[in-house]
Amino acid sequence: MQPQAAVSNRKKIPAISDRRTYSREYVRSLFDGIAHRYDFLNHLLSSGIDVIWRRKAVSLLQDHYPRTILDVATGTGDLAIEASRLRPEQIVGVDIAPAMLDLAKRKVKKRALAGMITFIDAQAEHLPFSAGSFDAVTVAFGVRNFSNLEQGLEEMVRVLRPGGVMVVLEFSKPRSRLIGTLYGLYSERVLPLVGGSFSNKAAYEYLPNTIQEFPGGERFGTILERAGLHQIRIVPLTFGIVTVYYGTKSGTNKNRTRY
Repeated sequence: MQPQAAVSNRKKIPAISDRRTYSREYVRSLFDGIAHRYDFLNHLLSSGIDVIWRRKAVSLLQDHYPRTILDVATGTGDLAIEASRLRPEQIVGVDIAPAMLDLAKRKVKKRALAGMITFIDAQAEHLPFSAGSFDAVTVAFGVRNFSNLEQGLEEMVRVLRPGGVMVVLEFSKPRSRLIGTLYGLYSERVLPLVGGSFSNKAAYEYLPNTIQEFPGGERFGTILERAGLHQIRIVPLTFGIVTVYYGTKSGTNKNRTRY
């Protein structure tokens, strides 16, 4: 699939997420700087549970048999590689960090998936694809890093075909006070300490800050609806440390289901 110029007359969605935002250049420099340790630290800091989270997110696409999948903020390509289990015709991963994409390309080549998965340097807020190009759009642990959350989600919906599905996997704040306190201590103290020992401490201070400021749960469900999705499902995982959000582009039902 050759990227096409994205021409859209979409109406702008007023922002309802009062979170701090970061420039594209800042986010790109952070992730380029930690790319060489990113996968190692992801698995270490999550005790390997991140693999299960991605598998759960991809499983929500299984009954839809998507032929074309777009993975936004693909990073080193883990979700795109997991989605290859669905045997689609094509997966396109986009990210703004060239060092992350270089690693993703190496991983795909090593797994002999280069014929299925390709990567493009592109920003979520300005996707270089025509409307309705993909059967499914995914993003794992990336929407927190969008410079403009609403615009990025709106773009993802735009390139999704009518009837297509979107799956968002993201960190969230646990509802349980005890779990929330423990997780807060871990993310604010342990995460920067361990991350800083192996990589860039500033990056691992940035990550928990974006988790705390992210409008998760029902509020994010509302943002997804305003971006153009319906039949929203909200699925907390691992005591609510992460949440999977799922929605379709078509339909009139706007029911939201929590499991």
